[in-house]
Amino acid sequence: MKHIARKRFGQHFLTDRQVIADIVTVIRPQPDDLMVEIGPGLGAITKPLLQTLRHLHVVELDRDIVTRLHHDYDPVRLTVHSCDALKFDFGSLGSPLRVVGNLPYNISTPLLFHLAAFSSQIEDMHFMLQLEVVERMVAEPSTPAYGRLSVMLQYSFVMENLLHVPPQAFSPPPRVESAVVRMLPWRERPFLAQDEELLAKIVLAAFSMRRKTLRNTLHAYLNDLDFEQLGVEPGLRAENLGVADFVRIANYCYAANPGART
Repeated sequence: MKHIARKRFGQHFLTDRQVIADIVTVIRPQPDDLMVEIGPGLGAITKPLLQTLRHLHVVELDRDIVTRLHHDYDPVRLTVHSCDALKFDFGSLGSPLRVVGNLPYNISTPLLFHLAAFSSQIEDMHFMLQLEVVERMVAEPSTPAYGRLSVMLQYSFVMENLLHVPPQAFSPPPRVESAVVRMLPWRERPFLAQDEELLAKIVLAAFSMRRKTLRNTLHAYLNDLDFEQLGVEPGLRAENLGVADFVRIANYCYAANPGART
């Protein structure tokens, strides 16, 4: 029976065989890999992955697709987790975990932040995402695409834009271009925040009004003397600071300004 894509789930099913082959090639599955696929859909990536993997976990919210997966695949080979990926405990699968998926564009950003919480257990991640999102993920400071997503994900991952995927590779075709990104957790972080929750709050505040200067956006955390102590020009905007700069600011606030931790 033909499955009709559901808009509320942001479903666009990958159908282009060459694109599918290219994605599996960059993933490079090995027989004994511990791997989970988010949003397997109609199995475009699931099936070729299982040609190599001995076992695969999948996380799927659509109950009709869950029923189809149970029907089409041997439960010895495929474990189906019927739930919302935003609420799924990826740490429960063990480690080192490899994560792949064609992420629903409507939840891609919160899902990436959710997965970042499990970075210590993850070996790598390969995702199909909206091209604009991938460009934001890998963006350099002082570029238009650079923002909160860039800083917070680059704090946890080394990332690379691997493949461009046109709308015609999907059914139904999305209205946007897509790309495949590789995310590798830092094994030895070049910058370490003493309080990662504080770092997240400072980055959120800094980018809350992109056109405002740091003096305005971070006034709850830093005064002019603090900026001077840090060697950061308060007239800059958030987009001008690198990840290491934000970590340095967060660690300064952690040590010197207890009120910033609330």
